[in-house]
Amino acid sequence: MGCCVVLTPSPIEGSAKRRIVILGSTGSIGANCLDVISRFEDRLQPVGLSAHKQWQTLFEQALRFRPRWVTLTDPDAIREASADCLEGVCQLLTGDEGIAKMVTDPEVDLVVTAIVGAAGLTGTWLALEAGKTVAVANKETLVMAGPLVMDLAARRGAQVIPVDSEHSAIFQALRSGRSSEVARVVLTASGGPFRGRSAAGLEDVTIADALKHPTWRMGPKITVDSATLMNKALEIIEARWLFDLPPSQIDVVIHPQSIVHSLVEFIDGSVVGQLSPPDMKLPIQYALTWPQRRPSPAKKLDLTKTLRLDFEPPDEDRFPALRLGREVAAAGGTAGAVLNAANEAAVSSFLAGEMPFTEIVPACRAVLDSHSFSADPTLGELLKLDAWARQEIQRWILA
Repeated sequence: MGCCVVLTPSPIEGSAKRRIVILGSTGSIGANCLDVISRFEDRLQPVGLSAHKQWQTLFEQALRFRPRWVTLTDPDAIREASADCLEGVCQLLTGDEGIAKMVTDPEVDLVVTAIVGAAGLTGTWLALEAGKTVAVANKETLVMAGPLVMDLAARRGAQVIPVDSEHSAIFQALRSGRSSEVARVVLTASGGPFRGRSAAGLEDVTIADALKHPTWRMGPKITVDSATLMNKALEIIEARWLFDLPPSQIDVVIHPQSIVHSLVEFIDGSVVGQLSPPDMKLPIQYALTWPQRRPSPAKKLDLTKTLRLDFEPPDEDRFPALRLGREVAAAGGTAGAVLNAANEAAVSSFLAGEMPFTEIVPACRAVLDSHSFSADPTLGELLKLDAWARQEIQRWILA
């Protein structure tokens, strides 16, 4: 049995505000994060915000929240944006240097990494290297480099707090027992928009079909991952490193209502879960205010009304991404970086109309199987394989 790492972030001392940098503030998680902060302006203060392309939205956020810095990373957006639009309320930074300046500043208490995809690894790495508390909403960071990231956090005395609803639920439920008493964790999945479809019914899936998630409102990449169940494959890998669990202690169950966000089963048979309506504001707030709980703007669960909770095993023949997730979690090494990059490139190709929906997972499988596996890679090797896997997906499309 593995040893679950139960994280214990330091409390907010006295009445001092917790100073927060949000990487990816213009995305869904980032916007929800700012919404939560606006409810706790006496305790939470955004001092740095970043965006890739959406500089207009970033500047609007800056004028509303008046951080110390904003950072743009897309070269075209950097050329187009004008610091004059900020009206002198904050400093405009650019590129990886700007990210580094924000996340390593001694006055920053917490960094939220909400950048989608492998691009989120740099900011997370720099923040942990500086010993910061990092609220990780970017699962790809741990999928790519989980052992390296968690080792860095331990060496630097940094904290890693999950923001994903499933991992936040596990994080909370683990407090019901000792790590040695955990039998397994169970990640719940809505099943996405194609839960009831046959394998043949997936052949004609359109982009619009894949983007119609039944319970969550997310960005396009994550929504497609939910449709293939690749998001759950990535979450298996993330949980393996975040909680230091062997893959044999990580299961997945389909729960279409998205009310039970995940469960922990203990060795005596007790099962502890975290329940709430599907609203990311709750796990975000939990990460920002931990170890305290505060009244939340998120919708509450109404137990005075009839409530139905269904659970069913996933069909891994129709959704083979789950097998990939388990294999990669067991393999470790370079496998996570390759799977993550291949999936990002394949989803991007699907959204561009270049690849059928049913080819996303097979393409990822082919790239994963063809790479030169290393059990103990460096960060540099992982980044090289990330680029290689993306190129291989392009070769798959052209073949």
